[in-house]
Amino acid sequence: MLAFLCLILHLASAYGSTSKGKSIILLAGQSNMSGRGGVHNNTWDGVVPLQSQPNPSILRLTANLTWVEAREPLHKDIDVHATCGVGPGMAFANRLLQRDPGLGPLGLVPCAVGGPRGTSISEWGRGTFLYKQLLRRAKVARRDGGSISGMLWYQGESDTVSEVDARMYKMRLVNLFRNLRADLGTPLLPIVHVAIASANGPYIEIVRKAQLGITLPKVRCVDAKGLPLLEDKRHLSTLAQERLGLMLADAFLALKRCGLTKQKYAYQSI
Repeated sequence: MLAFLCLILHLASAYGSTSKGKSIILLAGQSNMSGRGGVHNNTWDGVVPLQSQPNPSILRLTANLTWVEAREPLHKDIDVHATCGVGPGMAFANRLLQRDPGLGPLGLVPCAVGGPRGTSISEWGRGTFLYKQLLRRAKVARRDGGSISGMLWYQGESDTVSEVDARMYKMRLVNLFRNLRADLGTPLLPIVHVAIASANGPYIEIVRKAQLGITLPKVRCVDAKGLPLLEDKRHLSTLAQERLGLMLADAFLALKRCGLTKQKYAYQSI
């Protein structure tokens, strides 16, 4: 009997040590990361697909820097100048826990801002308001013992308006990833980003080529092209966001598995 009790205590201790702290995931970019799934005429329909349902093991860092159980819309108190709906974050998190329960609990840190006009990559450069907010929220998120496990990035539609911005996009995005890793002290932070499916201007293919051509270590790109859009032809639908979340999760898990063996010489040159 004593041996049995010792075994139970050992297992409980082992479980507690693996679940202590959070695996923190940063969510950044513009409106399609923030989420507009189910938004029609500036009103969210409230429909949450199966893979985006709440889970007690998934938390969200609010605008006032407290942790609460995560539920859609994840960015409702961050992207405050627009109506938020379903984004990819919850489907991503649920898929991660289904495929690798050891990653939990998960702490999602919403930082994406779309607003009425979107945000360009230059607005996310080091020293800008959006960059400093992303950095501040990331640092606060790990204060209680959690570790930053990765970032999801979906942005670029606003940089398709100007040919100059489109051609500068690759350099600016690479600099963002490098600067964030340096400022967080995580030089190989896993990052999964999205090749845009829609655009605000005519230079979409230049931006997409830039996104798909980035070869930084521990960075992967998921292509959103072909996913269903809302009637505005700019934002992903609810089901498209769910599908994207699953794609992001699969890419993230593959990135964690692959290590650096195939990427150690693949640093980006501009």
